[in-house]
Amino acid sequence: MEETLIIKFVSWVRWTQLLCVLAVAFMAAAAQAQPVEPAMVVIAHQATSEEAIPRASLRAIFGMLLQKWPSNTPVKVFVLSDDAPEHAIFSKSVLQVFPHQLRMAWDRQVFSGQGQYPEQVGSTKEMLSRVASTPGAMGYVKASEVDQNVRVLKVR
Repeated sequence: MEETLIIKFVSWVRWTQLLCVLAVAFMAAAAQAQPVEPAMVVIAHQATSEEAIPRASLRAIFGMLLQKWPSNTPVKVFVLSDDAPEHAIFSKSVLQVFPHQLRMAWDRQVFSGQGQYPEQVGSTKEMLSRVASTPGAMGYVKASEVDQNVRVLKVR
């Protein structure tokens, strides 16, 4: 009878160990299967009075359809190149449009004579510098790259 209890206990311990190993393996696989994209934020010149911006207005600004802040200050839009990973992440996660849709909107504005392209910068460091030094400027960077020289806008 004691042997039966010991055998059952050992068997139970092994099953518990097996379940723990499987749970750890499952969590590790799930963590690798979904790479975490960096959080992108909208940045603006420090003198910008806005603290938040509706997503629709943000789309209009980055689509080069809206050229002024609510305070009537001209908006200067800075973007990274179409093939920059941050540009794709920003377009999809913040603006909720595909990068090629932005490009088509810009082309339509330029070719119809009704607008111009946003100013393209070569790096996030340049983005931070240009937004910080240009009144009315707006751009985007990874949340981890924000410095004290720019204002982060909340997207509503």
